[in-house]
Amino acid sequence: MTDPVLELLRSRPDLAEIAAFPFDFDVERTRHVEEVSLASGAALEPIAGDDSGGTYFLCGGTSVLYASSEGDAVLIADSVSEALEMLVRLPGWCEGLTAGLDEEGLRAAVAAGDAAAREEFAPELDAQRAALLAGLGLPERPLTELFALSESAARRTEPDHLLLNAAELCAYRLDEAYRMCLRDVVLGPGRAALVRLRRGEAGAREEAEADPVLRAGVLRAAWEDRDEGDLPLLRALLAREDAARGARHEERLVAAALVAAYGRDEDVPLLRSATSGRVTDAGSAVEWARGREEHGPDAFTWVELARRQGLVGHARVELIRLLDDTGPDAERLRALSRALEGIGEYAQAARAQVNLLSLQDTAHGRAVEAYALARVERLRGELGFAAGALERARQAVGPAGGEGAGRGRGGPDESVAQWHRRGLGRHLAEQHLELVLAAVESGEAELARTTMRHAEAVLERIAAKGAGTLAPLSSRARWAVAGLRGA
Repeated sequence: MTDPVLELLRSRPDLAEIAAFPFDFDVERTRHVEEVSLASGAALEPIAGDDSGGTYFLCGGTSVLYASSEGDAVLIADSVSEALEMLVRLPGWCEGLTAGLDEEGLRAAVAAGDAAAREEFAPELDAQRAALLAGLGLPERPLTELFALSESAARRTEPDHLLLNAAELCAYRLDEAYRMCLRDVVLGPGRAALVRLRRGEAGAREEAEADPVLRAGVLRAAWEDRDEGDLPLLRALLAREDAARGARHEERLVAAALVAAYGRDEDVPLLRSATSGRVTDAGSAVEWARGREEHGPDAFTWVELARRQGLVGHARVELIRLLDDTGPDAERLRALSRALEGIGEYAQAARAQVNLLSLQDTAHGRAVEAYALARVERLRGELGFAAGALERARQAVGPAGGEGAGRGRGGPDESVAQWHRRGLGRHLAEQHLELVLAAVESGEAELARTTMRHAEAVLERIAAKGAGTLAPLSSRARWAVAGLRGA
């Protein structure tokens, strides 16, 4: 449904003319300087522009985002009418509009800006403002309320309104004052639960012990905010983590470090179990805890906790901004690629993976990162790019894994001499077979057939054990291609 105020502007040239000048909201300027999209995937419609090349976008049919021509973007309002009211009553030519001002202060700042505007470019400003407010049916609420709405919108830019350059997938900048702090976001539930636990509120202990995600948050909150009286609670949480012994172990080590730091003899048996024997007495407990202190939480800690809490949008923003700020750092790029893939951000994972692949200086490294690139390209539906990545992997290990192995960039090396006898061969074959199935499903018959030929060549070379583990997948791929031949 079209916003009624936007529809009115589009149908009333007289009002649209005033909105465009002097208030710089021109509904005839709807072409941004570059193609953009929202990281969340929500609908994005350019609805107006200003004389600096910036663009106003309608997000999801309601909220208004402003993007400058210089790569900045911020949510300014929850509706077009609210955005117009802000632009008309708190215009950009008014300097000194800050959150510390009361109603009288804001009015004084606007009056001063208006006086300069009348003298320099808008002598009919008062009449134009009145006509636009009346014509659009906009309210005249207190300026403090309007300013607060603007500030609130800006702080809600992330995570749902992060704007990306569509070509390079880099994020538009947002003033640090409005950026979310992922650490604070994900620690919120844990901090609240920790307060209840410290107060001894009924059911708080049972709730934390029963919920592994909340328990993780509590432990991280306790790590950030130490309290001497937490030891009994920490012992209970450590015992619960030690008993769980699931796939995750990081929280168990966090809990162990918190308890070990007290250096109590009575905790040694539990600590010995939780640390797999690394703690053997009270002295070694304290020493081990100090070692853990040197490896505290990093950005990926908060990303993973956000993912576990279901805050995928928050994790997405953090990872994209981290990727934008990452240079030629292979370890960081690999971590970002895997984390982005883990939350389903395959296009961003591919961006990280392309950069990571470019840094590889051994044939083995090129093969490994190329098949990983093929995986994420396939998962995002770019099957042609996936095929190209697999070709690079094959080139790294040699034609069908035969003569010339490792003769890609950097010349021959021994890093892939036994590629077919290692896990590399199995992974390479697996990605070929997965691409075959994806190509068949998407109707790309020639790609499916070509990739199947490459897959069979790789399967012929790899170790029997590796080929055996892929037998079900290989059979599915062969039957799928056979069905194409019969079609």
